[in-house]
Amino acid sequence: MAMGRRKEERQESLFVATESLQAPRHVFYERLNRILSRHGFDAFVEELCRPFYAEKQGRPGLAPGIYFRTLFIGYFEGIDSERGMAWRIEDSLSLRAFLGFTLSDSPPDHSTLSRTRRLIDVETHDAVFGWMLKVLSEEGLIDGRTVGVDGTFLEANAALRSIVRKDSGESYTEFLTELANASGIETPTRADLAKLDRKRPRKGSNDDWEHPGDPDAKIMKMKDGSTHLAHKA
Repeated sequence: MAMGRRKEERQESLFVATESLQAPRHVFYERLNRILSRHGFDAFVEELCRPFYAEKQGRPGLAPGIYFRTLFIGYFEGIDSERGMAWRIEDSLSLRAFLGFTLSDSPPDHSTLSRTRRLIDVETHDAVFGWMLKVLSEEGLIDGRTVGVDGTFLEANAALRSIVRKDSGESYTEFLTELANASGIETPTRADLAKLDRKRPRKGSNDDWEHPGDPDAKIMKMKDGSTHLAHKA
């Protein structure tokens, strides 16, 4: 077999037939969608989430059925952040089809997923996931008498360096600067602040700190050992 060569520059076609852009079949997600449709999943979650959406005001939000399917994708694909889920869906035609998007539709970005998550309370999430476990059990996709649900951390769309104190509203840098001044360092450098921060006990207490844009996010140690603002799902 002769060796092919990669072309550095190619002239793209002006028009492409839709049939040539069909997503490859993904047996798992096709079967899952058939199960969800047969059990009325979309009608169930829309009724459950109705209190969290306005009747007429504002632009239409992300459909609950699409939002929870996105969370399922994150679980099945092993993705622990909303940004990662959005990127994975943007890059996959089969996952777009699972969510019900055509080629001309734009899948939700991470900020839309984050706003929708804050909109819907934890009890509703529990009810939807419990419903899913019951349906999968009835369909024979879960085998065993005991089902363990692993709680995972979802990294928040918020930077840890932007946290502020709950009592005064001052930033983390301002707080460290005050501590440095009190210890005798009048104009502390970044290195001075970092050294002071390393020696300070209980420096990441959720009782004292929060993110102004995402108050529900907590300072957590992730499974890889790093520390981020995250949500327990």
